Order: sequence, then structure tokens, then C-alpha cells
Amino acid sequence: MIINNMGGSSSSTGLCLLLSLLIHSSIFFFVASQSTTAAVEGTVFINGSSRIGRTNPNFICATLDWWPPEKCDYGTCSWGRASLLNLSFYNFFICSTFPAFSPLKIRLGGTLQDKVIYETQQQACPASFIKSSSEMFGFSQGCLPMSRWDELNSFFRKAGYNTVTIHFPLSARAAVVFGLNALNGRTIASDGSAAGAWNSSNAEALIRYTVKKNFAIFGWELGNELSGSGIGTSVAPDQYASDITNLHDIVRRTYARFGKRMKKPLVLAPGGFYDANWLTQFINKTPKNSLQVVTHHIYNLGPGVDTHLVDKILDPSYLDGGSSPFSGLQGILKTTGSSAVAWVGEAGGAYNSGHNLVTNAFVFSFWYLDQLGMAASYNTKTYCRQSLIGGNYGLLNTTNFVPNPDYYSALLWHRLMGTKVLSTSFSGTKKIRAYAHCSKESQGITLLLINLDSNTTANVRVSTENAITVRTARRHHQNRRSKFTRMSSGSKANAHAREEYHLTANGNDLHSQTVLLNGKVLAVNNTSGSIPLLEPVQARLSDPITIAPFSIVFAHIANVTVPACK
Repeated sequence: MIINNMGGSSSSTGLCLLLSLLIHSSIFFFVASQSTTAAVEGTVFINGSSRIGRTNPNFICATLDWWPPEKCDYGTCSWGRASLLNLSFYNFFICSTFPAFSPLKIRLGGTLQDKVIYETQQQACPASFIKSSSEMFGFSQGCLPMSRWDELNSFFRKAGYNTVTIHFPLSARAAVVFGLNALNGRTIASDGSAAGAWNSSNAEALIRYTVKKNFAIFGWELGNELSGSGIGTSVAPDQYASDITNLHDIVRRTYARFGKRMKKPLVLAPGGFYDANWLTQFINKTPKNSLQVVTHHIYNLGPGVDTHLVDKILDPSYLDGGSSPFSGLQGILKTTGSSAVAWVGEAGGAYNSGHNLVTNAFVFSFWYLDQLGMAASYNTKTYCRQSLIGGNYGLLNTTNFVPNPDYYSALLWHRLMGTKVLSTSFSGTKKIRAYAHCSKESQGITLLLINLDSNTTANVRVSTENAITVRTARRHHQNRRSKFTRMSSGSKANAHAREEYHLTANGNDLHSQTVLLNGKVLAVNNTSGSIPLLEPVQARLSDPITIAPFSIVFAHIANVTVPACK
């Protein structure tokens, strides 16, 4: 079944029986083609009694940044023409890859956003972002011309986002979050901190212009990496709370006066690194109705120049350590009684633009998908990847805009993983990472399984608590045996198949920028620009899920129902 039409077709029992041998041999042929030297047995346990988290339907998010072509790290200039000021949205590949997420949540911002002024009738735009070693972040002040703002919003509007409906229409393709300059009006004190209140006049002018032009904005975010110790400088939590109250009042007044038919955007902050003490003070001092989303950034692999990035990505213990910001922030939101939710507002893994052939290659999907699974399990609502395009960590190649492997990883997540998150554990080897959600727009559950081992194939059985198969649902009360039901040989579900999506690197090269789905290269059609069909292979439920070394598997089990997914 093609992924775009999951759950939309059915077949008779007779046909299933007729094809069962073909199903079995198809998946066996694919797995046997993978080079292995060892095998391990394991079981993934899924507690289906209740969900442990819930994401937004458009959980997948990507960023667009301000960095100009002159942005260089470690002697490499990797941004090209990917800046918000010069990126061409009408490139062939952008026009085809962008709508596939329908909608794709886009966060516009980054380090230089706190040096951007917005053109007004009283304030013309000077030259933007002139490279200077004496300036904070290495560049002079930048400016957003309203002609460029019009152009950006024209693209987002044509992409299908409806400005007057409360919810996204099915055709929607973009939900825009814009990062505002939070340093405007402040001075840098002798200790390096930013002193004084935020001067909101320029931001208010932009918001008012945006509303009058009927441009749809999903959220306004204040500041970038100014919380805690900050990057470049920092703002004290009590002052930030006061500034957020100011922004909330501006949004409320402006949309009440000029945008009565538009949904009022969210207010987000602080868009920085997790700092428990700072965040606790900030959230406690911010009025409950002023802040809807607490955003934080993740670059837990260290600098892009680190020669041990791959070692970290493939180390289960290192990946486990990435849960601290997620669990910590949820704890703060709970103890403070805040109604705000948590987002990852920016995550590139390795800071200073990533590392070529690591953060834009197949190996990075291990880190990226593990982060998505982990964030969702801690009730994170949205996860914004740095970047859609730009640097060495884009979902699209910065030079030719062709999708990198993580683009397809993100797309499979978007289409297969529903909003309800299930408690999942794995027994057998530490090298398998396992996550499960209720399936998206279809019956059943979907598993994400990641094999970090270079030589060992994992044969994985699935056990679900309080699960009922479609065929045995009517007899459930007469045939209870235990809390966990193992889908094994001899069960009533044997005649049914599951759908599997196996991702591997081209040539088994972790640094490859080409990904294979079930042994076939994924590539955009150079003539039509269309995204390739993401077609699964079929496997019998009685067989274990076979995960080849250094591979990723999404497994959709349609005929299993758990209470959490009802």
C-alpha cells in the first residue's frame, strides 16, 4: 500500500492467504540482501492502556535563518543563498518538497534575528549584515524590507495557508512562526548582559503591517538564545517576563482591532538553551495567559568541528542523556502551574552550522528520529529542525535544494506517526531504540525502530498491553489471558500483514547523502519535481520485524487496537 493512501484499501481474506507466501518472501529477500554477521532476538513492549504524551498534528517543523553567504565556520562557508533575505522560494525542488507536509510549520529566525530591524515609512532599510569582527555575532545590523516580507508571505499564502479559518485547511502547506528582535532598545552592560526594557515599537509596526496585509502568522516568538547565560548576551528572567507581557498585549490589541476575522497567533519564548533556574523564574513571573509556548534549543552533540560526532550519534548512552531538557521542562511547567506547552524551537544537533557529510547525511537520521521520538514521549508539541535549508544540517541540500536523507525521515514520521504517544520499551540489546504512536489517519499503531549496531541484525517481536486484533475483538472477553498479548505464530492475527518501511544508507555508507527505502533509492523526479512514492513492503504479523545493521524501520500494524488509540 502506498503511504499516501494508508488504510484506504482492503482485501479479502482469500486474497491475503493467496499472497501470504509472496509477502513473506518479499520481506525475506529484502532483509537477506543486507550484510550481517550476527543476529539478536528482542521484544518491544508497548503499553496501550493510555498515552504518555500528545503532539501537535504538524509536529514536524523546520527553520529558515538569517545567515548571509559570508557566514563561515571553521573555514567553511555553508549557507549560500539560504537567508531569509535572499532565498528563492520558487526553486523547482522547494516548490515540490515544501507542500508534501501540508502543513509544514516554519520558524523564521535564528542568531541574527536580534539584530534585525523592520522597514517602516519612517525607517528605511540600510545595507544588511555587513561582516565585521567587532560586531556581536560577527555581522552588522540587518533589515527586513517590507517588499521582501510581502514576497515571503506571498509564497506562504500561495502554499495554501488560509488566513481566515480557525484551523488549517487540508490544503494548507505552511504555518509561520516569526522570531522578533528582542534586543531592540537595550544596551550591553559591562558584564555582557543586555540591560533595559525591550523597545517594542518597531516590532509592533511589523505586526500591525502584517495584520493589515492579512498575512497569516501562526506565532510571534520573542528573542533567540538570550535566556540563561545566553549566546552573545542575555536578558534577566524578570525583564524577559515583562517583555513577553508587552508582546502579548500588542498581539491582543492589534488582532482585536485589525484582524478580527483572523485567529490570534501564539506568543512564544524564550528560544534558548535549557536552564532550569532561569526558566522557573521566567515562567513564574510571566502572567499565565501571556505565554502559550515555551521554546528551547538543542545542540547536544557539541560543535560541528567535533571529530567524534558519529561516535556520539551511535552511542545509546549519549542519546539517553538527551532526555534531560525534555523531562526538566515538563517538570517546570507542571510545578509552576503554567498552561504553556513545550516546543523545540531549533535543533541542529551540532552547532556552528553542523558538519558536512554527518549532519546532512544518512547517519544523522539516527540522531534526528531518536530526538523526535524522545521529544514526543515527553509531551513536546512541536520539533523544529535547523534547518529547512542552509548550513550543513538542512533537510534540503543548500546548493541544489535536493532532499537530504533527513527530509525523507521527517516525511515518513509526518505521514505515519500520529499525535498520541505510547509508552514503549525494548528488551534484547541496548543498540535498538524503540518508539510507538497511534497511527496517523489510520487504524492501529506505528513503531519506529532504530538499529545503531554496525554488524548485528535484530529480530524484534511486538508485545502490546491491552491490545486486541481486529479479528479477535468480538471474542476478547471470552479469551483473556494476560495483560500483554504477544503477536506470535499461531495467533488469530497471523493472516494479517503489517507494512514496513526500511531506511538504509546507499552502499551502506553512513556518510552517504542518498537514502534507500526498502532497497530502492529515494530521489525527486528531475522532470516533474515530484516526491517519490513511499511504498512499504508487506510482512506477516507472525514474523518478527527484522532490523538490519545501521538501519531504521517504521512498522505500521493496522489490525491492533489499544485503548489509548480509541
